[in-house]
Amino acid sequence: MDNFENMLSEYARLVVKVGVNLQQDQRLVISSPIECADFARLIAKEAFAAGAWDVSYNWSDEKAAKIRYEMGRKEIFEEFPQWLQDKYMYNSDKGSAFVSIHASDPEIFKNVDPEKLLTAQRASGNALAEYRRRMMNNENCWCVVSIPTLSWAKKVFALYKDEVAVRKLWEAIFATVRIDGANDPVEAWQKHTDFLQKAADFLNAQNFVSLKYKNELGTDFSIGLPEGHIWAGGAEWSAYGTRFVANMPTEEVFTLPDMNSANGVVCASKPLVYHGQLIENMKLTFENGKVIKAEATAGQEALDSLLATDEGAVRLGEVALVPYDSPISNTGILFYNTLFDENAACHLAFGKAYPTCIQGGDKMDKLELAQHGVNDSLVHEDFMIGTADLSIVGVKADGTEVPVFVNGNFVEF
Repeated sequence: MDNFENMLSEYARLVVKVGVNLQQDQRLVISSPIECADFARLIAKEAFAAGAWDVSYNWSDEKAAKIRYEMGRKEIFEEFPQWLQDKYMYNSDKGSAFVSIHASDPEIFKNVDPEKLLTAQRASGNALAEYRRRMMNNENCWCVVSIPTLSWAKKVFALYKDEVAVRKLWEAIFATVRIDGANDPVEAWQKHTDFLQKAADFLNAQNFVSLKYKNELGTDFSIGLPEGHIWAGGAEWSAYGTRFVANMPTEEVFTLPDMNSANGVVCASKPLVYHGQLIENMKLTFENGKVIKAEATAGQEALDSLLATDEGAVRLGEVALVPYDSPISNTGILFYNTLFDENAACHLAFGKAYPTCIQGGDKMDKLELAQHGVNDSLVHEDFMIGTADLSIVGVKADGTEVPVFVNGNFVEF
């Protein structure tokens, strides 16, 4: 077995042992593009070796999906199969862990009718609302990871031949998930998640009521934090008492904002890939928590479609802090993949908030969450705003201001 195959095996083991932290006799569900089938099978082997009861798959094919979007009538996207909804709920009810391999062509749906995409988004969002509620409440363990596909690699490394582009993307991904071929990545992740927990502890101790952002790109923005908000980062805990890591890689600590409190201007620092479409140079104006103006130099239709999903899509559901001087940022690579790009920069998210980020939120119903300022939506889409000169100031209830970020990085804590 050569070094690449060793590192690939280490990656699969990391997903099983740390990502979802699979337990004896637990089921695993793997959602994967068909291009990533070999890696999905490798995860399955590691899962069975770890004592999995069974492994099942949800396969996807974005090229087939593109044909359907281009040639199918709009009405078909209003439907979501009951059998597929039942499959998700069955596996959730059984206490399954869920792994999603996120790897796609960043612009595959560039010329697709946005109305069809929005219709499909609403149909799946409504059908899977309970399943997604469970995931965002951490009722099951879940983990999102990625591996190269040729179309994605060629977007990231456009100047290289196919094989070289794919190899370079593999190298970048291995680095971001702390696989170097020499050290134990499971141990490395334990140290990393401990650091992120330390950052979360610092922020929780401050009990800020709001954050103020400013940089030369044009961001001049403030956002309130509700009473009882909780900062989290690194590892999380499922309802079954299992520690897991939801995203690999991850460099963030995050919480939820008060959905009615965002004011000012936010300028995105990286493109946003949304449903196979690229949204570039996004500029958003907020008033009382709501986007009142949204501009982009490319992908305006996609941005408008995203914000039109529902009432909650024009409000924010996540505030995440990521140092500019972090491993993914320091690669200098624009990944065109939110899983990576969101962990290279501070970011916000349109749409649904994680109820676990407010005290008792996992036990609240929709009305109670709304009364606490917690946003709800069919979407949750991160967009990046961090820069090398970003300043973030935390404001306490008595008006005291505490520097949180200076020149794009955390102050010492």
